[in-house]
Amino acid sequence: LAIIEKMRFINYFLVVADFVNYARSQGIPVGPGRGSGAGSLVAYVLGITGIDPLRYGLLFERFLNPDRISPPDFDIDFCQDRRAEVIEYVRRRYGPEHVAQIITFSTLNAKSLVRDIGRALGFPLPQVDRLAKRVQEVEDHGHHLELMKAAESSIDPRESDADAAAFRQIMVYAPRLEGLHRSAGTHAAGVVIAPGMLVEFVPL
Repeated sequence: LAIIEKMRFINYFLVVADFVNYARSQGIPVGPGRGSGAGSLVAYVLGITGIDPLRYGLLFERFLNPDRISPPDFDIDFCQDRRAEVIEYVRRRYGPEHVAQIITFSTLNAKSLVRDIGRALGFPLPQVDRLAKRVQEVEDHGHHLELMKAAESSIDPRESDADAAAFRQIMVYAPRLEGLHRSAGTHAAGVVIAPGMLVEFVPL
């Protein structure tokens, strides 16, 4: 309790307990709590998690200790069919000016770029699909995929001169566009709850 107070996470525990217990009271299925948060006895007593950490020898220090730079987090699973009810409860409880779902961006990756640029340049759809499937998407440490790496190994000029020529044209534009945002949407479960007006804390 002293560590939770010292690190100023009392409100965090109480807010999470509030919406988890609301969900349970409404018959909305809630997981037992995954991740390092399961090591907290306080979380277990508050009903946030459903696993007794003393019984299983789980470490609270893994979840929260003064030497950790990053804040703790509870991994909580709500039934996806009724998750919106929990979010709506949080809006009502803390005020719509204090609560918002976060944005999510889809980015232009190698395969989608080959398809989009190929169509824009007027190549036949079967050919564009064939080229896109040949692109080997290699993840770059969780960041966007590097199209040039994919290009080096994806098309064999001896296999199809037409495909090789089309791919060279696509590659004129693709590296400049890769990684740019394609569209924005609403994240399914990421929610910001602020102690004041959201406009004072985050861009909207």
